[in-house]
Parts: sequence; structure tokens; C-alpha cells
Amino acid sequence: MATVVPAALPSPPTIARAADLPSYQQIERWLVEAIDSGALAAGDRLPSERDLAGILQVSRMTLRQSLGALEARGLIARVAGRNGGTFVQEPRISCDLTTLAGLTEQLRRHGMKAGAEVIRAIERPAPAIVAGALGIGDGAPVFEIVRLRAANTQPIALEQSYFPAELFPGMLGQDLEGSLYSLIELRYGRRPIRAFESLEAVSVDSSEAELLEVPPGSALMRVERTAYAADSVAVEYASDLFRSDRARIVVSSGLSEEV
Repeated sequence: MATVVPAALPSPPTIARAADLPSYQQIERWLVEAIDSGALAAGDRLPSERDLAGILQVSRMTLRQSLGALEARGLIARVAGRNGGTFVQEPRISCDLTTLAGLTEQLRRHGMKAGAEVIRAIERPAPAIVAGALGIGDGAPVFEIVRLRAANTQPIALEQSYFPAELFPGMLGQDLEGSLYSLIELRYGRRPIRAFESLEAVSVDSSEAELLEVPPGSALMRVERTAYAADSVAVEYASDLFRSDRARIVVSSGLSEEV
């Protein structure tokens, strides 16, 4: 009896064993195209490994290679248990560090609604690492603004930003749920035009995990940033935690003419 292809799946490819592209990569490409086209949407459950291997007429070992590659890319999640299975994930959002744009603007470029919940907004003495990054004295007053960022209501990042209080008087009395970069540009004339950023993989603690709706100890990507205005004055130091299953960090680079 022929295996019936579920309605959500497009017609399966004919796997060419002698092709330049390995079988598991052919399957991976087919599933990626199904997700990109919308034939498979976030939350959809794929057929069981046995059924999907039958549909494609490949071994389960080959199929598992494909699913493992897709899981590593954050496109699917495999859940164990009676109600488990393989589910299509929300697509990861590309956060481009090549151009200095706030998360609000980047989410809008993806056609997503940006959200910001202010967790903490206080004036405090600058910790040593913040003072060093901003080029101010230890203990100088800064505004610390911690916000939970969301994409289409789903938590994606926890932002912790520091701004020199001397440069931005009255900032804490402004609307802090929109773009902070737009705020400091339009109200204070201090548009950030360049930044030094570093990336580091970290694990999340219990309080951060609760806010980001991930299990404690989950792997996150931390982006530390010092942003500068046109006069080379540092206007922000930030430490942002991104959910690795919801965002990917993109950097564009080129070869130096001297190479």
C-alpha cells in the first residue's frame, strides 16, 4: 500500500542517491522550502519518523540526519513523550549587527510587531564596567533601563541599557516602551551612529528564565554594546540577552584591501 502524504506537506521529492547533494540534505531542503512557503506553519506536527521515512522511501537513519540539521537551525523541535513529536518552530529572527538599528526597527523590517515591557527604570551610580564603557567616573549617575522585548507578543530578548544621566536629563519621565534610540535622537539630538559589540554564549538564571519563558540554564546569546554619537561620545552601554531559539545574530564582513 502506498504511503499517503499529509495534506500540509507538499509532494515529496524523489531522492536521488547518486546526486551531488546527499540524501539527507535533499530532505532538509524539501522541508525548509515547505516551511518558507507556509505549507508548514509554526506549531504544525510532522508525521512520525517511521511514516515520514516511508513517504520519502529512505532509512530512518537518513531521515534523522535531516531532522537533526533542521533542529540545529531552530526550524523544528523534537519533543519526547506520549504527546511529543516533531513540531515546526517559529522562524528565528535575524538581528543584524552590521548596521546600528534598534531592535524595534529590526523587528518591523521582519513585518513583526515589536513590544517592550519596562522591568526596571532607575537612576543609580554607574558600576565600574558601565563607567569604563561610557567614559565617565565610577559612581557617576546613570539611568538603568531593563526591558523585556517581544516579537508578536513572544519574548525574544532581555535588554539592560545604561545611559549617562548628564546627557539625557528627564529621560526616565519619557515613554520608554518605544524605540530608545529614536527617543535620544529626537529629544536629545544624540543619534547613535556606531557601536562596539561583542557576543558571548551564556546560560540563563532562574529570574531571567522566567521573564524569557525558557527553562533555567538554557543557552542564550549575550550581546554587549557601547554605542557612540557623531561626536564620539558614548551614549549607551548595554548587555542584551537573546533567546537562541528565537533569534540569530547576523554580521556582514569583507576582506581588507591589504589582504
